[in-house]
Amino acid sequence: MAGFALMMALPQAGAAEPKAEQSLVLDELIVTTTGFGTPRATHTGNIAKIGEFEMEFIRPAQPAEALNRLPGVGIQQGSGAEHLTAIRSPVLTGGAGAGSFLYLEDGVPMRAAGFANVNALMEAMDEISGGVEVIRGPGGARYGSNAEHGLINFLSRPPAPDGDAELTLWGGPHDFYRTSGTASRTLRSGDSTTHGFRGSFAMLHDGGFRADSGLEQQKARLRYDYAAFDTRITATLTAVNTNQETAGFVRGVKAYKNPALYRGNPDPEAYRDAWAVRTAVRMERDIGENLMLVLTPYARSNAMDFLMHFLPGKPVEKNAHWSGGLLSSLVTTLDGGHRIIFGLDNEYSDGWLTEIQYNPTAGTAPNQSPQGVHYDYAVKALVLAPYVHSEWRLAPKTLFTAGLRFEYTRYDYQNYAPVGISGRFLRIPDRVDEFGDFTPKIGLLHEFNEGLTTYVNLARGTRAPQTTDLYRLQRLQVPGEAKSEELDSIEVGARGRISGVTYETNLFYMEKRNYYFRDAGGFNVTDGRTDHAGIEIELSAPLAFGFDIAAAGTYARHTYAFTNITPSEKIRDGDDVDTAPRTLGNLRLGYNFNEGAGRAELEWVHMGSYWMNAGNTVKYDGHDIFNLRLDYEVSENVVLFGKLTNIMNTRYADRADYSDMGMGEERYFPGADRGLYMGVTLRY
Repeated sequence: MAGFALMMALPQAGAAEPKAEQSLVLDELIVTTTGFGTPRATHTGNIAKIGEFEMEFIRPAQPAEALNRLPGVGIQQGSGAEHLTAIRSPVLTGGAGAGSFLYLEDGVPMRAAGFANVNALMEAMDEISGGVEVIRGPGGARYGSNAEHGLINFLSRPPAPDGDAELTLWGGPHDFYRTSGTASRTLRSGDSTTHGFRGSFAMLHDGGFRADSGLEQQKARLRYDYAAFDTRITATLTAVNTNQETAGFVRGVKAYKNPALYRGNPDPEAYRDAWAVRTAVRMERDIGENLMLVLTPYARSNAMDFLMHFLPGKPVEKNAHWSGGLLSSLVTTLDGGHRIIFGLDNEYSDGWLTEIQYNPTAGTAPNQSPQGVHYDYAVKALVLAPYVHSEWRLAPKTLFTAGLRFEYTRYDYQNYAPVGISGRFLRIPDRVDEFGDFTPKIGLLHEFNEGLTTYVNLARGTRAPQTTDLYRLQRLQVPGEAKSEELDSIEVGARGRISGVTYETNLFYMEKRNYYFRDAGGFNVTDGRTDHAGIEIELSAPLAFGFDIAAAGTYARHTYAFTNITPSEKIRDGDDVDTAPRTLGNLRLGYNFNEGAGRAELEWVHMGSYWMNAGNTVKYDGHDIFNLRLDYEVSENVVLFGKLTNIMNTRYADRADYSDMGMGEERYFPGADRGLYMGVTLRY
């Protein structure tokens, strides 16, 4: 966990980019590394960024549309706002999908670590954005549980120095409408003190291209910035509401290509309703010439209610939690450009979950999922985490970083359902569980010249078990057997600019222990092991006559490192993990015209083939999608834009899965048809 940058003291990173240029910028400032503006070129390890103006140009219907432009990222969109994430990993589900990635807003986690959300991006406000930064692999000593496979930091847009206002309206097929707006004002006093205010909102209505589906979302944020000679404050308040009519899997061989199936919805009763409110105040105070104290108190509340249409019996889950904490750090700068950050993060959470099946299970194995209460429990959680992060300038062009974090997690569980086994569900008596995890990180960076900077990074990422890992047990499991996942990583990378081509590339290898997941039979595995190795590249270059090109590519293998043979699934050491495409790619050809007033971009999105089951017997063939975007500034106050998605009207699957659970069938979330979206932005 980390704080946000002092946005009033440093220029916004995205604002340094020309409006029409969508490129890899090595001298832009990033804030996720240390919480302060640091040049991307000297970041010891990988980091990717989508700046404010690029986010405006993409105008993603859902965050995955933008994030999948980055190397190593493969987010699979489900129905509405639902999705599953992969960052240097297979696409992970359940507790693994929720707990393996850390989602931040201005450096503060959007949820409590043990109560993560597998659909966490639905709680982000990316419509009015200051940019997004992504670290692939372990987040390092400054970040705690869930920064295991990677982290995504959504930056709120700061107030403009001279004030601004804008309103955007756009629409598309299937009754898609989105409205967003923002306005800011900055006041200055005679003693160089500034007060900045920004208010933003976004509203979405999407009728859905499949039967009995649709999505409604409302989001709002207030931000206040204060800057004086020795004090800086940034405060945010964000609220998000989601109401979704969910379309479930279509089932059958290549069902996503079947005209009679892919627009249908076998689960018309499915829904998901959720809301989230969070606030944080980052306060920086210079307490000496080279000493600064940073305090970030925060609070948040979340609730969700949804039909688990993907499980036998289709139970209803309701969950909620409130949480609060304090991120604190002491930053000291030493002679020679060295810097040390001493930190202490603490957090308290109080949450509950119920899972109730209101109807008998139809079809196979009704005794496995009986009607009635499956789970009903509450959990109070405490997290304490001291850490140290240091940067040492060994030579003018050589930087060494080292850090260590210890994280103590305590769960106090109370059960309100009858103790014992009901079908495949195990309800256990009240208990307390404690975990202690160390996450070290060391890195070395050397700048040879403008064309070549290299780095090597060794890091460990961990996650204490999710509360659902520990207390949503299956029969045959032993309470307390779930351990903290550990992932050890090494990466070697290079970045620079050669003959006008800006690039960043790296090789990585990771080993994960205590991998906790649900197998094809619906039962939890607590002691899995996986290996992960690959190469990633990101580059951009200007071309002649106003053209430019940018690309991101990944080749990786994610394999099981253990054997687990059951009647429903055969996992063998060395086999590919399911839903782990070896290749991901994104290629964009851009064209700036009319002296930069307009920009067009043709995008190719590649998803490689992958196994749909752990036994490596059923495969999705992958797909290639083409999109076209156009932006034109009619005047200083009016911008027209549009995009044509899936130009070739390709039949593809956003997600392909194979379920045993007594049925043994292919399941798909079909991708949308060709779609034309158009809109206008009015600025003042």
